[in-house]
Order: sequence, then structure tokens, then C-alpha cells
Amino acid sequence: MTKVLVSDPIDQAGIDILSQVAQVDVRTGLPPEELKAIIGDYDALMIRSGTTVTAEIIEAADKLRIIGRAGVGVDNVDVPAATKRGVLVVNSPEGNTIAAAEQALALMLALSRHVPHAHASTMAGGWDRKKYVGNELYKKKLGVVGLGKIGSHVARVAKAMGMDVMAYDPYVSAERAQQMQVRLLPLPALFAEADFVSLHLPRTPDTENLVNAELLKTMKSTARIVNCARGGIIDEAALAEAVENGTIGGAALDVYAKEPLEAGSPLRQVKERLILTPHLGASTEEAQENVAIDVAEQIRDVLLGLPARSAVNIPGLNAEVMEQLKPHLQLAETLGQLLSQLAGGPISELEVRLQGDFAAHPAQPLVVAALKGLLSTALGDSINYVNASLEAKERGIHVLEVKDDASRDFAGGSLQLSCRNSQASHSVTGAVFAEGELRITTIDEFPVNVAPSRHMLFTRHRDMPGIIGQLGSLLGEHNVNIASMQVGRRIVRGDAVMVLSLDDPIPPSLLVSVHAINGIQEAHPVTL
Repeated sequence: MTKVLVSDPIDQAGIDILSQVAQVDVRTGLPPEELKAIIGDYDALMIRSGTTVTAEIIEAADKLRIIGRAGVGVDNVDVPAATKRGVLVVNSPEGNTIAAAEQALALMLALSRHVPHAHASTMAGGWDRKKYVGNELYKKKLGVVGLGKIGSHVARVAKAMGMDVMAYDPYVSAERAQQMQVRLLPLPALFAEADFVSLHLPRTPDTENLVNAELLKTMKSTARIVNCARGGIIDEAALAEAVENGTIGGAALDVYAKEPLEAGSPLRQVKERLILTPHLGASTEEAQENVAIDVAEQIRDVLLGLPARSAVNIPGLNAEVMEQLKPHLQLAETLGQLLSQLAGGPISELEVRLQGDFAAHPAQPLVVAALKGLLSTALGDSINYVNASLEAKERGIHVLEVKDDASRDFAGGSLQLSCRNSQASHSVTGAVFAEGELRITTIDEFPVNVAPSRHMLFTRHRDMPGIIGQLGSLLGEHNVNIASMQVGRRIVRGDAVMVLSLDDPIPPSLLVSVHAINGIQEAHPVTL
């Protein structure tokens, strides 16, 4: 008999759906050892955030066909291990969109009208109407940072409330912003102009402590900031100080760098103009029911032999094919990450060219992997193989797929990604060498032969004496160690590219000095 294990509390509506096709065992709070011991009896596993599904547990799951996470993130599931075993992983990417957006709007309203503090004062016997005079949202300027599903909904509702909505999202085209009737601004300009800022970004190395003391100082003294996205995007100590000192008008947080919020957090010391809630963004009855139904329906469909609508790993490919394509998918994703950081702004067009033997591979998984890499810098873990195409479409990125089996640059073929935006166009090419080794083989048509590394620096410069030495000396003076270096050029004394693999990331202040070297035309730090 088909069996489903539910290892975290979920809404009864989800259990009722699963019961249509299987025996459902609800066993919550299982220790990892016990889960590993019993998982081999089950065809499906449904979880929330409480259960961590490790590679060891997946390895012990002989019958397991699908893991369903009743929520958005799947960071508590070893997705590569599941994919290798042919186990589908699904989630509910839209189940709590409205709940999270409404939490941000609720905090914005509560902040502008001092609702929590006025309530506490009244309950304590006070009646201080003058102290709690608030502000209207009507005609105020709202800066939405991140125009994904939740940020877009906040923007739509704010527009309906009469707010002037601005946005920052480097991966949203001007055309898409115009359709939404929002103004796109650089991040510093948005913070300087906004009366309210609402954050809707994933937590990535690029967004960690994005809102720091320096950025807070650029805001109006009356401006307020709301974060219902991810903890760690705001420097919490700096925010507490900014609110306490009157640098900004107030703040409201639903998420924190460490959860539960630590007893000694500086946020807990702020007595006025700060609202703290315990990560309630998805905590509505409707959202809990929605995610349970969404994921339960997908598990039911898969057990009946039907496709899932929100698979996180690549659907339709068995473990054998996945293993065969693994280095090619890694190459596509790596080249996508590289291209997005070279472009440095919204991309309107992406061409994926499969050359030589690459043209014999299934194209769609490689295209999706390239898009996943392209968007991962902005979207972090929220981007996956299923939603990459949709996210690209929503951002106005036109994707062109080309197969060129006549190209024979390398024995195993090559993959070329080219992009275009309003500022410039860029292209990168890569190949899979012996034993799955990845190589970058051209940058903007300049020949190179570089293995991707965690931290890299790409420059475009005039091929002239002294540039390499100046750059090497500059990095050495700032204790940035060069692991390898390569120069690609087409003609002597013409333009050239330089690729440096580094042991450390380039500090922003150092990048300014790199740009100042005579002959350097472009400099792009890249983190893979």
C-alpha cells in the first residue's frame, strides 16, 4: 500500500487530500535517527521547516518518490541528494504571497499610526492623543526593494492606497516597471527619497547587511523602514541606533538575523517608534491551509503518475540522465552567474548557444540552468530550475535558444551565453573538459582558458605595458592574493581581457582604485 509520512504539523486539509490516495502517518518531532530508520517504508514525505532531510535520510529512503515542503524555502532538504536518487522535491512558492505582503502593509500602517504603543498606553490607563499623532500613507513615497511576487503585490496595494511607488530591482526591466506603474531608481536614490521603504529580497552574500549605518544616514529623518523578507538584510545594531537617535522616523521588523530574536539584541532596548513581531509573515490560517493544500495536491498527483507543478529540482529527468548532464548543468549555471555580474544591470535578452556536441544534449535543462545562474545573484535560493523561466519572463528577459552542431571548437562542444541590456552586450563561453572539469574559454570573444573559482576579477583594458604589474601591485598592497592570472587578446596593442582568480573578494573601495589605473576600461568582481 502507498504510504505518506507527515513529519511536521500541517493543516488538516492537506492530510485529507493525501488520504485520498495513500495511508497517511502523522508523526511529528521525530529525531533524525528515528526518521532515518522508518523512511524506507514510505513513498512520500511531507514536511515544513521542522524536519531536516539530509543526504543520509534520502539514502535510506528506498521507496521515496517525492518530498513536499509546505512552504517556500527548501533549505532544510538536500535537493542535490534527492535529485541524484530520482526523488522529486516540491514546494509552494506562492502559497504565502498574500500573507507576507499583507504583513508588510500591516506593519507599515501600524508604524505610521503608532498602533502598538498607543494600545499599550491605553491598556495601562493612559489617554495621550497628542503623543500618538500619526501620518497618512496617502501621497507618501514608498520604496519597494525587490519586485518579486510579494514586493509586486505590496506595490499594487500601495498604489491603490494612493502612494507614490518607487522600486529598486536590478533584474526588472524598465518595460516591466512601466507596466506596474512604478519608478525604477538606484538603491541610494530610493533610500534618500522614500518616506517608507519595504524590503522584499532574499538573504544572499550580496544582500547581507545591505541596509547598514551609512545607508540609513541617507534617509529622511521622518522615513520608516519595514522588513518582512529575510533576517540579516538589515544591520540590526545600526538600525536600533538609527531609530533611537532619530536618524530615521521608525522601523518595523518581522524577521531577524537570528531567530528567535536574542534576549540581548539591541532591538529589544528601543522603546519607541520600533515594532517587532515574531516572524508572522506566513502565519495566517489561509496561508497555512493554502501551502498544505498546494503541496498535498502535488504529492497526490505524483503518486498517481501525474506531473508536479512546483518541482524544485529538474522535472522529467531520471537519476541516470541527471548524472550524465550534471557537469553540463553546472557549466550553464556558472556561466549564467558570471554573465549576470559582467552585465551589472537588467538584461533584456539572453541567447543560449549549444555548439558542437553540446547540441546533442537536451536543450531545455541547459537553458533553465543558465537562467537559474543568471538570476541567482538577485534572487538567491528562491530561484530554482522550475521557476527560473517564469522569473525571467516576469523580468522581461527574452530567451533565444540556438543549436549549432557544426561548431567544433572543443572535442566535447561548448556552451555560449550572450546577453544584451541598455548599456552593453556581453558573452561568455565554456566547455566541459576531461573528468567533468569546467573551463571558461572566451570572455566577450577574447580567448581564455580559466577554471571557475569562488572569487574572480575580470577586466577589459588596453593591451599596453605596465597594466598587469600595476594591478598586481595594487592588489598586493591591499593583501588580496592572486591565485592565477590569464590575459586574452585578439591583436597586439589592442583591447584585451584579464581574468584573475583570487583568494579573497575585492573590497568596493579597492575597485575604485582598479578603475583608476590608466588603460583599464572595465573591472568586474565576480563571486561564484
